[in-house]
Amino acid sequence: MAQFEGYERRIEKIEKVLDQYGIESLETARQMLLDRGVDAYTIVRDVQPICFENACWAYILGGAIALKKGQTRAADIAATLGEGLQAFCIPGSVAEERQVGIGHGNLASMLLSEETRCFAFLAGHESFAAAEGAIGIARSANRVRKEPLRVILNGLGKDAAHIISRINGFTHVETKFNYKDGTLAVVKETPYSKGERAKVRCFGADDVREGVAINHLEGVDVSITGNSTNPTRFQHPVAGTYKKECVQQGKRYFSVASGGGTGRTLHPDNMAAGPASYGMTDTMGRMHCDAQFAGSSSVPAHVEMMGFIGMGNNPMVGASVAVSVAIEQALS
Repeated sequence: MAQFEGYERRIEKIEKVLDQYGIESLETARQMLLDRGVDAYTIVRDVQPICFENACWAYILGGAIALKKGQTRAADIAATLGEGLQAFCIPGSVAEERQVGIGHGNLASMLLSEETRCFAFLAGHESFAAAEGAIGIARSANRVRKEPLRVILNGLGKDAAHIISRINGFTHVETKFNYKDGTLAVVKETPYSKGERAKVRCFGADDVREGVAINHLEGVDVSITGNSTNPTRFQHPVAGTYKKECVQQGKRYFSVASGGGTGRTLHPDNMAAGPASYGMTDTMGRMHCDAQFAGSSSVPAHVEMMGFIGMGNNPMVGASVAVSVAIEQALS
């Protein structure tokens, strides 16, 4: 019998979805995938080893629903995975209200669509969750896309970007921003591996202006903000400013805000906002996002607190893509 965190609060809603699609149980759902050579449980765990059990079972449910629907394209499967994720949202929670499960499915579907050419993790490089998500995408998305998806990390700190690149085998892109004329120059590119990880380009910025310029340089179409150490000083301002400039240029840009949902927190930027406030980081995400997730970009327990599954929002993006691609390939 499947056991996972928050079982009692989730199972009634999950069983309704199982009944809706004629699936006997979560164990049956898992076997449906295993019979086709897809071990969704292991795929999810490989993306973020510290994820909760409920994350693995949520993806199993979404994958089984995709099989029931007869879907064979990863982009379609990804959107359906969102139904499984949404089924695991606790009734009345922040995650359920924001339809975060459906949002994650739609985001992964975008990344598997040819219209999206460049995806950016806008994150504080002190969080390895962006790297986990990027690795999950790099391993999977381009197996089913005609034109490879470009994945970048764009975060605060030159040294941090260099370290993250070396540890994960990414390509470190050193840039220099000219504050007099607003131009960005690429100083040096250093790949730290020869495989799929080297396709992930990692940038470190000194400030918001350079971060925005990096997005323009790479032609970012879709991004997700982290919500870690410097959200109010880098990630959200970069996404908001870049969005304004994209609107001015007539360019399509879809912005996802990760994090928030906890209300006022013990942070200097939030303390004066009042007890009914969303909290400053949550508010800033609402100002630029097309979709807003709930909880941490990295910490499973914090996402779980929002009534969603126990997996960081950034690695969840990688897991959604990885599971979708695995199912498509198994059926082709």
